[in-house]
Parts: sequence; structure tokens; C-alpha cells
Amino acid sequence: MPLPTKLQMVKRGYHHGNLRQALVESALSLIEAKGPAGFTLSEAASLAGVTPAAVYRHFAGREDLIAEAALQGYEMFGALMEHAYQSGQPSALTAFEATGRAYLAFARRHPGHYIAMFESGISVNRTPELAAAALAARRVLEEAASRICEHIPEGKRPPAAMFSAHIWAMSHGVVELFARGAPGAASPFAPEDLLESGIGIYLRGLGLIAQDE
Repeated sequence: MPLPTKLQMVKRGYHHGNLRQALVESALSLIEAKGPAGFTLSEAASLAGVTPAAVYRHFAGREDLIAEAALQGYEMFGALMEHAYQSGQPSALTAFEATGRAYLAFARRHPGHYIAMFESGISVNRTPELAAAALAARRVLEEAASRICEHIPEGKRPPAAMFSAHIWAMSHGVVELFARGAPGAASPFAPEDLLESGIGIYLRGLGLIAQDE
């Protein structure tokens, strides 16, 4: 069976420069095409134009290769979330909503990274570097949650980690069900609208925005 067009593009794009990164790019394309468990190191090597033995100079196995893809994904994700958060300033509400939209944008623009990060079964604690990158991304949303919660009396204020976890779970659910083109998951509403209305309901329940907003 012929390779998908995107995989052909990756294979043509490697000219024996940065082999480690070429292998990551190959893995990302294979993850998109076949899923994180649907390819072998030999396939990644072939797509990069090298022998399977060359892979082991950089990665101990397929999971290490996927973990590197996840690490790069978390670094990109954290930077995008931080940019979205800062671009929404000075309003805490606007900044918070911007991080939700950034989550959807990342999942759409970088599906291979997203799958490696959240659907591959690779633990964020696999390496210290991966754990640190995942924590940095999570802290952006926690900071956004903490700022918006400043308007709630301290005794009634939910922990920022819990608040941000709720929004993260809501964002992830919208991505998985409606933003990835999964069969049978069509929605009459745009994913952005679903997420924005869901966040609005959540914030109204906390008394952070008026009922008529």
C-alpha cells in the first residue's frame, strides 16, 4: 500500500542532517497515520532514510522516540499557552478564555504531538525533562485560574489546581469528541463555541461572571 502523502513528504525532506529530529518527525507522521502503537522503529527508520540500527544511536526503543515527540509537544504547547495567556491581558477573564482556545488550536495544528502527549500511554514522569515540560504547561493554566479566582472570597475559593484541572478536562473532552474529526462525533456547534459556553457555565456557577453575560 502506498505511503500517505504526508509520510512521503517527510521521507523526501531528510537529507542526512539532524537524524535525531528527522526520526522524531517520522514518528510524528506515523503516529498521525497509524496511531502511537501502530508503527515500528524500523518504519520510522525507513521513513527517515536510514537503517534500523541507526535509530539506536539516538533512542533506546519506540517508547523513547514517542517520549521525545511528547517532550517537544509539551514545550510547544506550554509556549503557545503562555502566549495566549499574555495576549489576553490585562483582563483575567479574557486571558483565561484565550488559554482554552489555544488548547484547541494546538490539538488541530499538531495532532501528532497531541497524540504522543495524551494518547500514547507514555507517562510524563518517564524522564525529568518530560515531567518539567508538562508541569510548565500545566502551570500556565493554573496561573490563569489563580488570577481569575482572586475575585472569590478566600474561604470559598477553589484550589487553582482543581479549577485548572476542570478546564483542562473540559478542553480535552471537546478536542477528543468534536475537534479531531472522529467518526460519529459530529456536533451541530463549533468546538470553540462548545468550549466557550462550557467555560461560561462553569464561571457563572462560581459567580465569576454575571448570569446574563
